[in-house]
Amino acid sequence: MTKAIIICPLSGGAIGVLRLVKTVNPYTQQVIAEYRETTLEDVKVKIAELDRAQEKWKLDLDSRLDALKEVRRRFESQLPEMAVLMSTEMGKPVAQSEAELKKCLSLFDYVIQNAPTLIAPEYIKTEAKKSYVRFDPLGTILLIMPWNFPAWQVMRAAVPALAVGNAILLKHASIVSGSSLKFQEIFGLDVFKSVIARGPVAHDAIKYVDGVSVTGSTEVGSMVGEEAGKELKKVVLELGGSDPFIVLDSAGVEQAVKNCAFARMQNNGQSCIASKRFIVQENVYDDFYKGMKDEFSKVSIGNPLEKKTFLGPLSSKEQKDTVDEQLKQLKSLGKVDTLAETPRANFVPPTIVRTESLYDGEVFGPVAILKKFKTKDECLRLANETPYGLGASVWGSAEEAEKLVPHIEAGMVFINKIVASDPRLPFGGVKKSGLGSELSRYGMLEFTAKRTIWVA
Repeated sequence: MTKAIIICPLSGGAIGVLRLVKTVNPYTQQVIAEYRETTLEDVKVKIAELDRAQEKWKLDLDSRLDALKEVRRRFESQLPEMAVLMSTEMGKPVAQSEAELKKCLSLFDYVIQNAPTLIAPEYIKTEAKKSYVRFDPLGTILLIMPWNFPAWQVMRAAVPALAVGNAILLKHASIVSGSSLKFQEIFGLDVFKSVIARGPVAHDAIKYVDGVSVTGSTEVGSMVGEEAGKELKKVVLELGGSDPFIVLDSAGVEQAVKNCAFARMQNNGQSCIASKRFIVQENVYDDFYKGMKDEFSKVSIGNPLEKKTFLGPLSSKEQKDTVDEQLKQLKSLGKVDTLAETPRANFVPPTIVRTESLYDGEVFGPVAILKKFKTKDECLRLANETPYGLGASVWGSAEEAEKLVPHIEAGMVFINKIVASDPRLPFGGVKKSGLGSELSRYGMLEFTAKRTIWVA
């Protein structure tokens, strides 16, 4: 973010300072656009407008779903240009941007089709004439969202919350400000507004909303959770991850190898649920390592706007600097294989780090940490040696892999499949990876009041 000083008259003839946010193409490093930041006073006005609109919005589920059907139609009609905008702002290969947006359409479909059942009152037999639980919206929900999946992260929080009757205030990451404002245009609803604001403004806005959903780093989640706790506001925190990719000797190594490149390098390696630590049983370690190097070497690197590109630049110079610093630490802990040349700045090549040392940080780039194990106990120790607990992927005999599930500290465990989010299943982690759930009925009910009704 950059600051621009603009002289303007304020009350009493004072000189005011307005801040501008610049978006920068991480591939060309050229400025895309500039946006004026929203002040806290502006945010408070928007929240008041959302509160008023939500009073009407919450009353009729059929009307809400009809409105969301129209949003879906507009969303689909603008999908190609949205994909280009997202890729230009944060470097995601455009084919992956298109896939992300199409996944959002499946979320709309799931919510629209299933909301009447998922949020229907739950009747419970008691000695009352009638007793049941209602699921009513909380009000206006603040979404603090990251840049790595500019559409999916927003939609999986916003669409279910809107369907149950809440209003949405979106504070997106500044490097995807254009995408954020585009979402506001596509929704076109009085109950959905975007703001371009810094972290402190979003932090101060918590006291004026009725709930907060955060996707981001554990550090940001902790700060937001602390403030929300002071204000007694409901929070859902989807935070970092350092997911293990476990390969048992009962696995078909070919299948695990075939999936390892996408597991690590989807979204340029910048995904909370990307497999970051590859833990392989010693009997198949050499075969897996050889195959992994081959797969990483074949990745197409280049311009994110070309359909053939699989690995683009990291989202910013700051992100590249962070990963470079982590690689310096990792080089002191093990052997590093750099498996491709990079075309320009902001790229990190596909990289494998072989080590037996503990490294429990989250590397947000195409860097895989590779370890071997002998026994199941050692496997579980390595899988759980991180403060994170988002997802885990296990490759091997399904029966053998399922026996590990109770001992793996993760909110999601996928067997013989890469960890992924699905509108039908709850998404969320344990430990430092967050609180609460997104998606499915569990996610849809997060921002509702569960109200007991007793009729004598």
